[in-house]
Amino acid sequence: MNFSLYIAKRYLLSKSSNNAINFITIIAAIGVILGSASLFIVLSGFAGLKDFTLQFTSIIDPDLKAEASVGKSFLISEDQFSKLNNLESVALYSKIIEERVFITFEDKSYPNAYIKGVDEKFEKVNAIDSVVVLGSWLTQNTNQIVSGWGVANTLSFGVLNYGKRINLYVPKPGKGQITSVNQAFNTFDAVNVGVFDVNETLNDKYIYAPIEMARALLNFKENEVTALEFKLKDNITEEQARKEITSVLGDKILLKNSAQLNDALYKMLNTENLAVYLIFTLVLIIALFNVIGSIIMMILDKKNTLKTLFSLGATISNIRNIFFLQGSLMSIVGGLIGLIIGCLIVWMQKTFSLIMITQSLAYPVTLKAENILIVFITISILGIIASKIASVRISKKLVEN
Repeated sequence: MNFSLYIAKRYLLSKSSNNAINFITIIAAIGVILGSASLFIVLSGFAGLKDFTLQFTSIIDPDLKAEASVGKSFLISEDQFSKLNNLESVALYSKIIEERVFITFEDKSYPNAYIKGVDEKFEKVNAIDSVVVLGSWLTQNTNQIVSGWGVANTLSFGVLNYGKRINLYVPKPGKGQITSVNQAFNTFDAVNVGVFDVNETLNDKYIYAPIEMARALLNFKENEVTALEFKLKDNITEEQARKEITSVLGDKILLKNSAQLNDALYKMLNTENLAVYLIFTLVLIIALFNVIGSIIMMILDKKNTLKTLFSLGATISNIRNIFFLQGSLMSIVGGLIGLIIGCLIVWMQKTFSLIMITQSLAYPVTLKAENILIVFITISILGIIASKIASVRISKKLVEN
């Protein structure tokens, strides 16, 4: 193997007497370098977009959220509330009441909103005040609401317009014939005091309200909630918190972290990332065809030398290993150079904002060690396969003739 590696390095670094072969080898090396650099840059770009997208969602996501395992809501006893207050892993928790609501304002209606009733601890559990872009956060025990940007824009209402009330409707449970709107719906007149902006999905979905308003609108019992949102203490593991919370609430709830709460978004982003990786891997495979071509041309160019090596005692396996190692070294070294170039470009974009999406927002990129590893493993495996394909072309008949 040492003999084959020595010859392979000599062939890789030395020039051929045939300029066409030198040109093909240079093109193959450049293809590998550009392919690996491109793959790394694209993966870093998608990692940046993923982090950029999730940072807004995570602002209003709790560390853990307890939802009903069966049905939409669950009851919590005073004893359970007392135990939750004394948990070592939980810093704060907020009671949530959430349900679909029909909204009207003047001559416009909005049937796709959800009211999210929150208590006074909610803004401490979640950094909701940081995404309120107009007005202010609501006050408990009032008829104030804070709406998503999409809801407010669709219904054309602003903030603190006390002369024009926003009407909230929720269907009443029950049976029998309905003869009036009052029989069919629980209603509430509200004043919008703030508008939040997180992302399009949440902006078009939620309005926040005091928990007592939501409880009255939905006919919930005093200790009935649809969820509890938890903020964990520092240096507490999620697993520890899950055990403590589950020991109090039992199997009536399902505990979800931020990733589980946004599983559809995570799946979409991961699917897009995988699709881009596969597309650029295909481009890399096409580039490695040049490696196969350059090795085959080198084999033909060195035919007389190979015959001499064979006469001196080198086996066909030794000769095949020469060109297998040459192609593998070309792929691995080219991949490393491409990674260095890719890291440099990503660092420059992150530091100097070379490409801008808007005048104030640079295209987000993220340097991740896992992407470096993915690209290196990909280029190494594909390069080894390409080198193997080319080297098996060597036969005893080829060498002797």
